[in-house]
Amino acid sequence: MSTPKPGAPSLADRFKGLTRDAYNARWDDLWSEGATSWDRGAPSPALVDLLRSDPRCCDTHSRLGPSDVVVSGDRSDKRPKRALVPGCGRGYDVLALAAAGYDVYGLEISQNALLAAREHERLHGQDRIYRPRMDPFTEEPMNREGKVTWLSGDFFLDDFLKDFLSALPVSMRAAWSKRYSELLEPTGRVICLEWPSVKPAKTGGPPWSLPPKVYLSHLPRPGQELPYDEDDLLENELGPEPDDGLECIWRIQPTKTHAAGVGKDGKVTDWLSIWRHKVVA
Repeated sequence: MSTPKPGAPSLADRFKGLTRDAYNARWDDLWSEGATSWDRGAPSPALVDLLRSDPRCCDTHSRLGPSDVVVSGDRSDKRPKRALVPGCGRGYDVLALAAAGYDVYGLEISQNALLAAREHERLHGQDRIYRPRMDPFTEEPMNREGKVTWLSGDFFLDDFLKDFLSALPVSMRAAWSKRYSELLEPTGRVICLEWPSVKPAKTGGPPWSLPPKVYLSHLPRPGQELPYDEDDLLENELGPEPDDGLECIWRIQPTKTHAAGVGKDGKVTDWLSIWRHKVVA
């Protein structure tokens, strides 16, 4: 994580008035400059705790109800479980998922971010936090270590193998929800690590304000343009949820998260939610 230089423009100022293509290029510029104030230097503590304490939450057979993550894999299928981490940055969450046994695809629009991710894997891929848990009785790994693949491409296009939503302007949220609905396998799961949840909407971004209502409104209505007033979602004007939307099956405020997700009173403000395709009777 880099510290902004005194007098340097804010992250939000660096993105004001940019077109879609220029918006994508700006992220690469920031990685090239080392101006990565959003980089926390470690995987999400909430995701690590989820994977270590209750792996059933990501199990496709579970009825419980972790940057965003798409996971898939059926225990009746002998193929390894797979996960996609869009906007993976330096790849901390990618390596954490691989340690839990997933074959993981880390996706980035920025070539410089992928260079940083590969370098982090080379230097720290065998750090304790990225190694499979050991069985205390047999002293053997509790799962196979997953394979990591780094991908360059645009999450919203078909040009790749096919803390993320906070980097997208409000105008792209409908496309974001639709893309997750398209990419998620029938038995898959989307894990959302929701931040920043208490930032006022009028302050703009990135990072953009993401109160719980953003996830709870957009994911059940993939592809729909929802009503906003100065970047604040108007919940009272939402239409019905279609049958092809996603449904939330598990939602908590984690006990651990990055410092940016903790309020001045010491309370966690982040949320962790898990989604699947809606089960229609």
